[in-house]
Amino acid sequence: MTIPGMELSETDGHIFLTIAPTAAPSPTDEASVIQWLQAQGYGTCQLDQDAIAQAVQSHRTADAQMVFEIGQRLDALISVEVASDAMSATLHITPAQGGTAARPEQVLQALAQARVRKGIDLSAIALALAQPHTVVIARGQPPEHGQDAQFEALVTLTAQRTPQVNEEGRIDYREVDNITMVSAGAPLLRRIPPTPGIPGYTVRGDQVPAQPGSDIPFASECEGVQISAADPNFLESAIAGQPVAIPYGMQVDPVLVLPGVDISTGNIRFTGSVRIDGDIGQQMTVQADGDIIVRGTIDGGLVQAGGQIQVTGGVIGHAQVQAQGDIQAKFAEASVLKSGAALDIRTYAMDCTLQALQTITIGQAAPRNGRLIGGSATALLMLTTPILGSDAASLTHLCVGTHPEFEERCSALQQTLQKHETTLSSLRKILANLTEEGDPKGLLPKVQTSLAQAQEAHASLVAQREALQAQRALARQAYVQVGVGVHGAVDLWLCRRRLSLHQDFANGRFEINSEGIPVFIDRRGYADVLA
Repeated sequence: MTIPGMELSETDGHIFLTIAPTAAPSPTDEASVIQWLQAQGYGTCQLDQDAIAQAVQSHRTADAQMVFEIGQRLDALISVEVASDAMSATLHITPAQGGTAARPEQVLQALAQARVRKGIDLSAIALALAQPHTVVIARGQPPEHGQDAQFEALVTLTAQRTPQVNEEGRIDYREVDNITMVSAGAPLLRRIPPTPGIPGYTVRGDQVPAQPGSDIPFASECEGVQISAADPNFLESAIAGQPVAIPYGMQVDPVLVLPGVDISTGNIRFTGSVRIDGDIGQQMTVQADGDIIVRGTIDGGLVQAGGQIQVTGGVIGHAQVQAQGDIQAKFAEASVLKSGAALDIRTYAMDCTLQALQTITIGQAAPRNGRLIGGSATALLMLTTPILGSDAASLTHLCVGTHPEFEERCSALQQTLQKHETTLSSLRKILANLTEEGDPKGLLPKVQTSLAQAQEAHASLVAQREALQAQRALARQAYVQVGVGVHGAVDLWLCRRRLSLHQDFANGRFEINSEGIPVFIDRRGYADVLA
């Protein structure tokens, strides 16, 4: 294919179109010229559309020879960009336009010029050469930082002394177990030393150091334990007792075991846990910082525990039983039981004062005959019993959804928070004044330390307030569940709403509905509004 009056030539990769005057130029347009260029092997070159258009126009009117540069051959362009952290290198290939395509040796040369030596991905280079584009062709290896020292418990610990409440405000009693006991010399805790980590490298071959793990020793305040003579990374019991986990360690609370508590033993006041294999007699006192297990009956007296109290028998004889954790007993008569968590009477409670900061459960071991008769019961979250009240008994008082100790705790915490906020404000003012006006007496470091301590204490108080607020939110959903029915007179305070129940109810549930109205929901799910 030729076009009269037009001639192509190439010099050093530059493409020229020569226009010569002709007696009768043939009609020619830009598309025809481009088609002609393609037929001559210049289709892949970089073509100058404006120059071609100008040449076509000149061809129609040329009266003298004219030369136009209409394109050029361009080789592929290759560049390698290394990331600022030298952890990757990116290959950029601009495809050739009529010139020489990119070759593997050119890429390797570009990598060498960029000082890329490690982590090169040859398959990515091959793909980029086959289909020129931008691709990461080298990656460094990040370091694997070392792990801090770890601590592995070698004994099964007793459930936490601060009971856990689920989203429904219930305690999972299946998680409650007997107190774990260990003998002297028993392995308790294994310390796994820190690891140094594995260094990494950049694409330029520079080493990236790994951060070694922290070497955390056993806690220094561990009591009742000792470091094993055979292996300094093992902690073992030095005495018989109850293992309790603490941060970075474990301690063993000694457990006092007695056949019973009566006039022969005298009153018991013990740091640790106490197990009594018999009864606690009248007017006797048992106080322990840990848990108390009574495998007999509490017949009067005072029993106080910093943990939980488990009673295999009953609580009778005007006994006073108080625990920061759960209280469990088979039955209770004419006694006071106060729990800082959940209270579980497995059969019945009669003429007692019952208080629990979480839940009261009665009759799990007697679902048809268990009952709460007379006395009073106060629970923040929930009370459940098969039978509530009795036609032959005196008035039964219930209070669910609020608790005097909880309200006192909230009020005291709020007052403490206000005092801390006042202190924080004063310290900030003093700090600003010293910063602006100078500190001739050198008080600034002391004020800064005091402010940091006050801020830390304030943050802890705020966290406590949030926990109480979450518990209060659960209390707004408090309810009374009756498995069999209600008999006799019952004075019920439900979420600060007083209800005098003077009629029998079948099994069902007393609660405050979404509109704030007290209702009784029977076993079929029907709700009756309570006056």
